Amino acid sequence: MKRSFAASLAMAMALFALPALAEPVKVVATFTILGDMVRQIGGDEVAVTTLVGPDGDAHVYEPTPADARALGAAKLVVVNGLGMEGWIDRLVKASGYKGPVTVTSTGVKPIAGEEEHDEAGHEGHDHGHDHGAHDPHAWQSVANARIYADNILKGLVAAAPDKAATLRANHAAFKAKLDAVESEIKAALKPIPRKDRKIVTSHDAFGYYGKAYGVTFLAPVGMSTESEAAAGDIAKLIRQIKAEKIKAVFVENIADPRLLEQITRETGARIGGRVYSDALSAADGPAATYVDMMRHNLAQFTKALAPAS
Repeated sequence: MKRSFAASLAMAMALFALPALAEPVKVVATFTILGDMVRQIGGDEVAVTTLVGPDGDAHVYEPTPADARALGAAKLVVVNGLGMEGWIDRLVKASGYKGPVTVTSTGVKPIAGEEEHDEAGHEGHDHGHDHGAHDPHAWQSVANARIYADNILKGLVAAAPDKAATLRANHAAFKAKLDAVESEIKAALKPIPRKDRKIVTSHDAFGYYGKAYGVTFLAPVGMSTESEAAAGDIAKLIRQIKAEKIKAVFVENIADPRLLEQITRETGARIGGRVYSDALSAADGPAATYVDMMRHNLAQFTKALAPAS
């Protein structure tokens, strides 16, 4: 009897130990928005390392030796592309990483260069600094976030084909969340006249949002926070805020607020709440996930744009 019990116990322990053999797939994402999308789709099947953390600025990030080690241990690397992470190629080379790289913006129709921005009404740029041919902030349109999700699913399934069924189920659930938040954005902005949908932010990160949802965004700094606002651009923006009586001015979580504080002093506009552009908040903040970020920004925008009662 003792021998039988011991044999049964050993068999039970072996069975319980089996799941531990299926370790989660190690994925490195360049910044928090992508890291969240990987977690939403990967669930328990992934272990995500995000290089640029909450409230961090991927434009000016400087990789660390720990980042190189993380890439060296990864099975998949997930990047935005469109020139967002100017440092990623150097980091991949330094780490010795030879595995697949998922470029989440593949298939997105990019906003191309300053000309298209100016035609769409996005002014206040420093023309000397941008990301090259394209605006990299494509995730600010939920339609593009769906493309990001599809690319991430493809990358994860290729890295872990045995987990495909779970990954596809998580992907479907995430896309349902995206559909819901996009409906909320369109419904909340609909009552606000198009001519009144004008918002000033720290840098030009909301071009895709503006194009998708009919909002004009103005910024003293161009697409990259590496830019410095030219005095002429600041003066032009101040004149426009005064002339058009723009009241919606927001500091981004990644930005130094001093420039916008100067602009509000000279225009009488008031800085509204903080909005999230290139990075999520910490887990206990208002924008801990991509969907949370889109809802939070929408609430801030509509509160500022709503006509005075």
